[in-house]
Amino acid sequence: MLATYFTVKQTGIEEIVIQKSRFIGHVARVETEEAAQQFIQEIKKKHAAATHNCSAYMIGEHDQIQKANDDGEPSGTAGVPILEVLKKKNLKDTVVVVTRYFGGIKLGAGGLIRAYGNATTEALRGSGIVERQLMQGMSVTVDYTLLGKLENVLRQSNYILETINYMDKVEFIVFVKTGEEDSFQDWMIDLTSDQAKITKSEKKYMEKDVPS
Repeated sequence: MLATYFTVKQTGIEEIVIQKSRFIGHVARVETEEAAQQFIQEIKKKHAAATHNCSAYMIGEHDQIQKANDDGEPSGTAGVPILEVLKKKNLKDTVVVVTRYFGGIKLGAGGLIRAYGNATTEALRGSGIVERQLMQGMSVTVDYTLLGKLENVLRQSNYILETINYMDKVEFIVFVKTGEEDSFQDWMIDLTSDQAKITKSEKKYMEKDVPS
């Protein structure tokens, strides 16, 4: 599993108009090629009257799956520019469909490349981009006498306090970056005078927004 990677935050739609042609960018996060193809078909069905529904996607931990489709536009002027934007932004598990309603003015190869690239960039800006960080869950169990102290310092720390479970004792579920488990444990031992029970729980990705 990658320690960190970038992808889109959510499904998004943005439209731009160039020389009377409407370019509508659709974005989604997908984890399989089947899901990407399903999204593309949904957009094609929704915009069946459009002149073109061009698409591209990058999927996999190492971008193993990369596809681009010009859908009738001149070869290399639509799908590839969409894919190049995904590559430039290092986005994984992302599919983009740019729908074009022809406005009567031909743009030429250069114009099409710029138009599809710009439509993709705007659609990604609308959906938002996140950084997914692989983090290790840590369970910290202490007596209630330490509840206030630990909650206060954890909320002000760089770690992520996800849950507090109130049982016979208090359990804090905290997520730390992979590789920082030992330093976190040492910190907890020091803070609690070695009165905490500390164990590892699940690993999972946590997300934070990336400024566009």
